[in-house]
Amino acid sequence: MSSQDTMQNMRTVEQMRKAELAQIHIAKLQLALEDDAYRDILRQVTGKASSKDLSWQERKVLLDHFKKIGFKPRVRSGGRAKPDVATDREKQIKKIEAQLSTAGRPWEYADKLAQRICKVERIEWCDHSALASIIAALSYDADRRAKKIANL
Repeated sequence: MSSQDTMQNMRTVEQMRKAELAQIHIAKLQLALEDDAYRDILRQVTGKASSKDLSWQERKVLLDHFKKIGFKPRVRSGGRAKPDVATDREKQIKKIEAQLSTAGRPWEYADKLAQRICKVERIEWCDHSALASIIAALSYDADRRAKKIANL
């Protein structure tokens, strides 16, 4: 195996690690776990205090546990891919991705919000303040849906 192949494999492993950690945090949001409850589960299931310290086996065990208690990972259904944005807006896009996932909404929903809020066709064309407005709108929507469920 060449050093180039080794570097490619290392990147792939790191990408998988990041994707699994993202799934863990999406599960935390979807299950509406407070930080203390999340950390208790993390310690009970893996013996570790932070998800960044988990091996790939421990990440799998934790995700399987979250699925047993109600986490439903979203399966991509032909929708468009996550927007590719500059590094300075990546954190906001990740927050929006988590909110969309929790609500079971596709990226096209975020594009529609971008059209309404900042008058651009796609979310990746929004600036920081517009992305903050979209995050606020998605938070409001999540709160509204939670209240509706609580009243049932």
